[in-house]
Amino acid sequence: MAALSGLRSFRALQMRPVLALMKMPTRDASAAAATSQEPRYKTFSVYRWDPDKAGDKPRMQEFKVDLNDCGPMVLDALIKIKNEVDPTLTFRRSCREGICGSCAMNIGGKNTLACICRIEDLNKPTKIYPLPHMYVVKDLVPDMAHFYEQYRSIEPYLKKKEQVEYGKEQYLQSIDDRKKLDGLYECILCACCSTSCPSYWWNADKYLGPAVLMQAYRWMIDSRDDFTAERVAFMDTDEYKVFRCHTIMNCTLTCPKGLNPGLAIAEIKKMVAMQRNKKAAAAV
Repeated sequence: MAALSGLRSFRALQMRPVLALMKMPTRDASAAAATSQEPRYKTFSVYRWDPDKAGDKPRMQEFKVDLNDCGPMVLDALIKIKNEVDPTLTFRRSCREGICGSCAMNIGGKNTLACICRIEDLNKPTKIYPLPHMYVVKDLVPDMAHFYEQYRSIEPYLKKKEQVEYGKEQYLQSIDDRKKLDGLYECILCACCSTSCPSYWWNADKYLGPAVLMQAYRWMIDSRDDFTAERVAFMDTDEYKVFRCHTIMNCTLTCPKGLNPGLAIAEIKKMVAMQRNKKAAAAV
């Protein structure tokens, strides 16, 4: 009898999760419960400017969003505003996972990605601007043409001096050489760091900026690349490309991927200085 009683108790324990699942509310019930909640309105103050509209001037426009019917990220709120309130609101977005960098903008005074920036502080409006100190195409869309031209100038690809037959074989690296690229290759070129840098604000025509310089360093230290000396020499063609950096470190503070462009720039400066010393020694 004791064994039978124990078996019944065990079966009762097994059934508890099943009973709990049976009592779980359905999706429709959950939606009804959500709609019955008190609205949680959040105000977003968004930069607006339409160059195609005659006489239009930059301004801030406020939108109220019920967070009970919205995702947790700022990009969710912007998509909801565009879909349900104002279809003319313009911004870039793609992956929604912090991978592509398309939705980079200034949110609450900090450059970040809207897709990974959580909506916080219901008591005051969240101000949203395009990336600072860049020409604006429309609303939250900055003109990235110059930024990409600078990126193109560093030749961000593997360069070999011998004849290359693509697809024939792989260029292998040691484990240690591969580790040197950690913290560099993860850059998604969102330009959050460059547009937070005062030196880039005032000298963007000559100074390459944190994002491009970090990418340049990534190829300068790649053991598979044969043009390290030439890449270093390119950085030393004038005093603006890299040495306009004053180590303010805004770039590292704002990087949404947690990278350290400031460190990469410091390493480039060291490589340039070493190459200068070698040339000076050889000239003596």
